[in-house]
Amino acid sequence: MRDAYHEELDSIGEGLVDMARLVGSAIGRATTSILDADLKLAESVIAADEKVDDLQRDLENRAIALLARQQPVATDLRIVVTSLRMSADLERSGDLAQHVAKLTRLRFPANAVPHDLHATILEMGQLAQRLMAKAAEVIITKDVDLASQLEQDDDAMDLLHRTLFQHLMDDRWKHGIETAVDVTLLGRYYERFADHAVSVAKRVIYLVTGEHADEIGAATTHEA
Repeated sequence: MRDAYHEELDSIGEGLVDMARLVGSAIGRATTSILDADLKLAESVIAADEKVDDLQRDLENRAIALLARQQPVATDLRIVVTSLRMSADLERSGDLAQHVAKLTRLRFPANAVPHDLHATILEMGQLAQRLMAKAAEVIITKDVDLASQLEQDDDAMDLLHRTLFQHLMDDRWKHGIETAVDVTLLGRYYERFADHAVSVAKRVIYLVTGEHADEIGAATTHEA
């Protein structure tokens, strides 16, 4: 009976990894769609988000059933509760990838991103994908040090986000208000996607240590 219980706990973790990999792929494909004005690719990203939603619902149902049947305590309870929160982060990440793809569809056949910003958006998309891949690895390995690195990696996304705004505020901006709004939204989507990847990593830290990442950082600073 206990073997089945722990197999169910493990399967919840596997479901989270599947979600992370799906949304990581989605943001990569959505980025390609927005830069290439590829409607077919955008539609595939939009449709594929249903799979992420299905995985989240399945994970929630299994976690709730586990809580009801087994009444886990201590570390096991932390695993279940934290997994529910991570699934919400990952589901929201999928929505953000879908938002990028929907912007592709909205502006098709025109390109939503001016040519002079292609490199920045491409870099944001690639970074978002790498952050989510690292979050998936953290879920698998429970590596606290690797999880802590994600917050530092996110600094690069914040810098790219600021770079976009510098372009928008430049007096030489010549692409109009509609494009400015599109670029502002895109920057926000990528920035929030990265935040969710960091949130997943922080929840793994809590799962392993029983302490929140901010508390660990504060304690380390105090000791120093």
